[in-house]
Amino acid sequence: MKLILSILFVSASLLSAAPGAYPLKTCLVSDNELGSMGRPITKVYKDQEVKLCCKPCIKKFDANPAKYLGKLKK
Repeated sequence: MKLILSILFVSASLLSAAPGAYPLKTCLVSDNELGSMGRPITKVYKDQEVKLCCKPCIKKFDANPAKYLGKLKK
């Protein structure tokens, strides 16, 4: 029984995978180089990691995420 529980625990851990890694070296909203405006802001949106260069970009992203997430599919 303990073996079955261990297998179930490991399986559940693997299924709750980490968010998709952010593939760009630029801000998803402004296209500025990450780090050019201070420490990048990282957030997760629907299991996708997103990196932004500054606080104003958070508002822009939150207003229309689909517009910006399209850049990741290119």
